[in-house]
Amino acid sequence: MDAELAALAAAGATALVQQMVTDGWANVRDRVVVLFSRGRDEQAVVGELEESRADLVAARDADDEEAAADVQASWRTRLRRTLRDDPAAAAELRALLDELTPPSTAPAPGSLRNTITGDVRHSAVVQAHTVSGGVTIGVPPRRL
Repeated sequence: MDAELAALAAAGATALVQQMVTDGWANVRDRVVVLFSRGRDEQAVVGELEESRADLVAARDADDEEAAADVQASWRTRLRRTLRDDPAAAAELRALLDELTPPSTAPAPGSLRNTITGDVRHSAVVQAHTVSGGVTIGVPPRRL
């Protein structure tokens, strides 16, 4: 399996497990059932999802991070198999992830944005990655 599909499976498992403990789980579950039930009994898939959800809720209630990670790992494995066996499922999973993942407001890698607020500024503000040799703002001091 190529790295892109492996990353997609990991992202899908993370989103799935996160959604299992939200109020919108029933809607997400129905979409996931369609993804996993290709050629299988839908009720069996619903049962597996609900069993995982119960395991996850119990793990979170007990602060058992290892058990919660196991639930996520099992769905990551199942997603990898599904994507390997049915490449068309990748488009469906991407569409679901696009709906579940809010757009990022984080700056692009390598960019920086600072905001300075307030009414009074008594000095200059300098933003730099590296400053060598000092910074002079305004008129440089006179040398004697």
